[in-house]
This record gives sequence, C-alpha cells and structure tokens, in this order.
Amino acid sequence: MQAQGRSAHRRRLTAAAIVILVAGPAPALTWAQDRPPAARQSLLELAWVLGQSHALTQACAPEDQTWRARMTRLIAVETPDQAFEARLAEQFNAGFAAARQSFPTCAPASKAEAAKVAKRGQELSAALSRTP
Repeated sequence: MQAQGRSAHRRRLTAAAIVILVAGPAPALTWAQDRPPAARQSLLELAWVLGQSHALTQACAPEDQTWRARMTRLIAVETPDQAFEARLAEQFNAGFAAARQSFPTCAPASKAEAAKVAKRGQELSAALSRTP
C-alpha cells in the first residue's frame, strides 16, 4: 500500500475507532506511540475532557460509569506504552478532580458545563480522526 493510501486508510480506521469509543468494542490497535506530538497532546487533552465528563455526570448520576468506560476504551484502542498510559490516566484523574471541585453538585451550571465539555470532546475526537 502506498504511503498516501496507508494514511487515508489509517484516518478511516481512527475515525471508526473513535466512533467505537462511543458505540462499542474495537480491535486493539497500536497507535498512541506512533502519533505525532500534537496528536499525543490531543489525546492527553481528550483524557482530561473524559475525566471532566465523568465528574460532571457523576454529580447528577453517581452510579454512571460511562465516561470512565470510554477512557478505558481509549486506552484499549490506542494501546499506549506504559509511560504514556500513565500520563493519560493522570490527565483523566486531573480533569475529574478539577470538575468535581468546580461543580460538586448537580445543578444547571454543572449541566451547562457538561455540554461545553462534550463539545470540546467532539472537537478533539474529530481532530484525532483526521490525524495521519
């Protein structure tokens, strides 16, 4: 497969993997360590957003584990090396702690923040799906 063809194929697979993060299971893929630095930074930012989303959701639905499960899927799909996986987990936890501190209870403000955070997550996911 030509380099350009591989790049297009990888973009399609990445888009599918991100959709699967939301929808269901995906095959294990080794990508995180192969991504360029800007994409790795986007993955870290996405982990932060997932942590925020988890905290904001739990403010209204304490038993909901949706966003923690999606973080687990992100790690499964990206299959990062041990050091980068630790950084992703740190970002998730930091995002969770920041949102929990700012929005400790279920209120209109926490719901508005959840919508804003979700939009940022969609933007990051879309950008990552276009990364060669």
